[in-house]
Amino acid sequence: MGAATLPLPLLAAACCCLLADAGALVGQTCAAAASSCGAGMRCATCSPLAGSGPAVCSRTTPLDPKSHGTGLAFNRYTWLTTHNSFAVVGSPSHTGTPIIAPPNQEDTNGVRGLMLDAYDFQNDVWLCHSFGGKCYSFAAFQRAVDVLKEIQSFLEANPSEVITVLMEDYTAPGSLGKVVSASGLSKYLFPVAKMPKDGGDWPLLKDMIAQNHRLIVFTSKQGKESSDGLAYEWDYVVETQYGNDGLVGGSCQKRSESRPMDSTKQSLILVNFFSTNPSQSWACGNNSAPLVAKLKACYHASANRWPNFIAVDFYMRSTGGGAPLATDVANGQIQCGCDSIAYCKAGSAFGSCTLPSPPATSPAAAPPKAATISPAAAPPKAAAISLSPAAAPPDTIYTTSPAPSETASISPAAAAPPETAAIYIPPLAATASMKLEVSMKAEKAASTGTSPADTAAKSAAVPSHVSTIFLFGLMPSLLLLLASLS
Repeated sequence: MGAATLPLPLLAAACCCLLADAGALVGQTCAAAASSCGAGMRCATCSPLAGSGPAVCSRTTPLDPKSHGTGLAFNRYTWLTTHNSFAVVGSPSHTGTPIIAPPNQEDTNGVRGLMLDAYDFQNDVWLCHSFGGKCYSFAAFQRAVDVLKEIQSFLEANPSEVITVLMEDYTAPGSLGKVVSASGLSKYLFPVAKMPKDGGDWPLLKDMIAQNHRLIVFTSKQGKESSDGLAYEWDYVVETQYGNDGLVGGSCQKRSESRPMDSTKQSLILVNFFSTNPSQSWACGNNSAPLVAKLKACYHASANRWPNFIAVDFYMRSTGGGAPLATDVANGQIQCGCDSIAYCKAGSAFGSCTLPSPPATSPAAAPPKAATISPAAAPPKAAAISLSPAAAPPDTIYTTSPAPSETASISPAAAAPPETAAIYIPPLAATASMKLEVSMKAEKAASTGTSPADTAAKSAAVPSHVSTIFLFGLMPSLLLLLASLS
């Protein structure tokens, strides 16, 4: 699928920043107060530790992939996805044993794809980190049925939303099917029999919504179609390598279970982009310029197809546009051939795009002489999913041939966050009439942990993550010993 590229004068304006209704610009240094950034952004540092660097305004949600309609096949949309969505900072223990496994997320606000690891544990199915393929109480975050019930509540309250769950499945046949049924999600489940074979298009998104087939669940374990009614992921999805090996720049290798990335027998594409050892600082660098670069590398490796799912850790951490920007870029390319979904023009031919309005003059604040950092606000105890509709695009049009873009560095307007996030997946905010200026912002090219070598080099320089590496890299046997003594 082709893509349109912005004219050179606009590319030269890459120093400009996203301008929201008020406050500092995307990527600009900011004060600790949340109001110092525009709507749909937060003021935070790459690391939550004080003194770790200047705080900047970073985006927290992508534009709604459905903002230009639901008349395309499901495989013509891109959804922000959280890796280990259940492993949220500050999660309380539900087993009586303190959780000492590292988290991967601060919340899941603004995503529609959830990656969950399911295990048979304590006569139930739990979402858990594993050691040696087993779940232990110190790594068990939540019962699967509790999370699935929250998804059910969201789908019931939001009849136009679609959720995809990708299960890394370590359960016995029948276990997952039982918890899906117990959560009340069966009535939303997309039937395996209706999933496209041999790489065909999925149904139109509007038809999936009309038929109430608004939950897609994939399992990593083959043979669950008959025992649990769940689809085997790699019959329908090609997926990139996860962990440090998947971060290597310029390549797009598949994970071992997946068919080759250029296989056209599967019509959905999942790009993983997170380090082996979860780290907020490393995720911050990875979620910036390297993520968009990875999407372009995988576009060429995947038979000229953009991803449908972009899976990251700590998705709100970035030096500016981050994972929300990457999602907007992919949606723009896949839906209309533009550098961002913010530039898609409703009813126009593929490759006809709106130009961004010139940003208002707002010079960047001078960086502080000393690193006086206010850490990010304390994350919520429970995860939350929410997405605001896209801002209305400007009217100027440009038309280009559908050539693949080599510069996807567009920051569209940030969507307004919901007023409340009281549940795991709160309803959408009603902000369709909000007007936001759209401009360009080149992400900072600096990154950390984007290859195994980078990860090794940085581990000594980031003392806050020594405990994570110690637990998950060097001494897993210590955790097993703790389990045997508990």
